[in-house]
Amino acid sequence: MEFFCYHRDRPGSSPLRQELLEDHWSYMDRYAREMIARGPTFAADGTTPTGSVHVVDLPDPAAARAFAFDEPNYQAGVYRDVLLRRWHNMLGRTMWDFPGGRTGGNRYLVLGLGAESAAEPALPADRDELIAYGPLLSDDGTTRLGTAALVRAPDRDTARAVLAADGHAAVEVHDWEFGGRRTVR
Repeated sequence: MEFFCYHRDRPGSSPLRQELLEDHWSYMDRYAREMIARGPTFAADGTTPTGSVHVVDLPDPAAARAFAFDEPNYQAGVYRDVLLRRWHNMLGRTMWDFPGGRTGGNRYLVLGLGAESAAEPALPADRDELIAYGPLLSDDGTTRLGTAALVRAPDRDTARAVLAADGHAAVEVHDWEFGGRRTVR
């Protein structure tokens, strides 16, 4: 089962996050084979961390909750909240398989929350810029609760347009970059 996990930082927690960086990476290294995508989000200044995205393939919702809430930054109070949802990988690849590579261009996390449609979202016509894409689902996988996308785009408005036709109650766009160690998936 695939899960989307977005830990949102508590304001002012950057020093603690930095102090725990090796603990965080070591924890994530244990899940390297299960990772579909990962990486930090940033404030408009491009340097202040605001959260951490992990898309991971785990056996069940209990394993996903353990993954999200045993994470060292969560345990230490870096994060203010966690969005954890079942997810369906509509691209069938990991971020490491993205043809655009790790660098180059602006990268964004686009979250469409409160989907008005029960149907699975349609893939956007321009798939070449999608790094990861799929619906956010209830624990049992039967109810669509939104859509999550990682996308390369020239700007926030272009990134947001990836979900424009999906009809969400709210859409969030966050600066994002590939995460993890350069040598470890």
